[in-house]
Amino acid sequence: MKEKVDLVIVNAKVYTVDDTFSKAQAFAVQDGRFIAVGTTDEIRDEYTSDHLIDADGRAITPGLIDAHCHFYGLGLTQQLVDLVGTKSFEEVLERVKSFHTANPKTFLRGRGWDQNDWEIKEFPTKTELDVLFPDIPVALERVDGHAYLVNQKALDMAGIDWSTKVEGGEILKKWANGYAGITGVLIDNPMSLIDSIMPLPTLEDRVKALKDAERISLNNGLTTVNDAGLDRNTIELIDSLQQAGELSIRVYAMISNNKEEVDYFINKGPIKTDLLNVRSVKVYGDGALGSRGAVMKKAYSDLPNHFGAMITPVADIEALAEKLANSAYQMNTHAIGDSANIAVLRAYKKVLKGKGDRRWKIEHAQVLTEDDFDYFEDGIIPSVQPTHATSDMYWAEERLGERVKGAYAYKTLLDKAGTIALGTDFPVEDVSPFLTFYAAVARQDTSGYPKGGFQMEEALSREETLKGMTIWAAYSNFEEDEKGSIEPGKFADFVIYDKDIMTVPVADIPTIRAEQTFIGGVVR
Repeated sequence: MKEKVDLVIVNAKVYTVDDTFSKAQAFAVQDGRFIAVGTTDEIRDEYTSDHLIDADGRAITPGLIDAHCHFYGLGLTQQLVDLVGTKSFEEVLERVKSFHTANPKTFLRGRGWDQNDWEIKEFPTKTELDVLFPDIPVALERVDGHAYLVNQKALDMAGIDWSTKVEGGEILKKWANGYAGITGVLIDNPMSLIDSIMPLPTLEDRVKALKDAERISLNNGLTTVNDAGLDRNTIELIDSLQQAGELSIRVYAMISNNKEEVDYFINKGPIKTDLLNVRSVKVYGDGALGSRGAVMKKAYSDLPNHFGAMITPVADIEALAEKLANSAYQMNTHAIGDSANIAVLRAYKKVLKGKGDRRWKIEHAQVLTEDDFDYFEDGIIPSVQPTHATSDMYWAEERLGERVKGAYAYKTLLDKAGTIALGTDFPVEDVSPFLTFYAAVARQDTSGYPKGGFQMEEALSREETLKGMTIWAAYSNFEEDEKGSIEPGKFADFVIYDKDIMTVPVADIPTIRAEQTFIGGVVR
């Protein structure tokens, strides 16, 4: 007699991502987990269900994991002026004006501009904002989250003037035609002065942000998101919504590096439910390359005597590393420049000796000196975002010169570490994991530039890329026994696609759609 189960899938092309990267045709699900995987005949002979899906040959993979994103931040950005894709500062201003006309605010916020996409590739100034909005504070966040453009009203409210000094960043100033003043651009740590005067989102705003982010993520086949930096209140809100059945996506939460909250969680110990995993701390080493905040060993090739700035001083990184090494918590540190990377890697190596399997991560691992790659042989995991390479490739060599050869070096990192976790850093980049997949494999933008690919020796294979978005990402979260592959006993998280991501022509990968996304055997 056949066993009755909750769900049966047949006639599929199932990429299980098991140890041998085997393929299957069918599987059965009971109580939210896979209980059998095999051929269509095998599964049909053993199982029956009121919910049977004939996949008609479509591809299925394990649920996709974004190993580094800002899930809550994505939701919040849905409530701001969308400046992504603007091709000039004039277009930025037009979007801000249109948004404010339709949604009058007492504090006007936007996000997504990138001066590197403009014909004049220079930081903007606040002059036009001061004319347009003399009485309303305005803060426009750069796409990477590492710079604000603010108007004079915001500067006045925050108490920022020519004499203001903040370590770990920069308040840009200008001298021209007898004028000396603040431009309105704040890079890295000085941004916190503006944050302190922003109105806090209401509970309704926060819940809406999380649900908006979930909707967008599920539409893209994501079943687990690693949120790189959350405070205690947001983590507890996520947990409460998950427990109430109002949020179904799984969240790997990295705690923001705030001493009081880090101490709270260390004392409490890791928190683990089927949907939430809290066992890591997100640390900012340096800034971003696009805003020249990444810390380099030698000066920027396009800005003499400029080296970037550490957001967290090296001594503080070393002290935190020692504290976390003596806890159950993982340390995940943002490191972009080669100087920041080696500082963090040395700190990790010093405190992890004899500590066993800790799986600490370098988030981004963006620019490394050749000898420094060897540090990843000691169990440190690179967590990278392939679309950063295809977003930055137009100007990265101007910033780095010959050092670009050690940048976005995903294949080298994989060869050294034996594993690599892939994400997007959304909303810095597009949410789409298919753009991630394409960038990792093709190393081109969607118009096919550059011909032959950007530093193709660092491209990943399709198999490596899928592993980086499933089983290796799960491993980096200490979750490889419960997700990341389609195997009996694991959560029934999987995606049904309209095209086969493993065989479709490379140029078609960005157009793939997740037709259905399942978490725990239920379509979401």
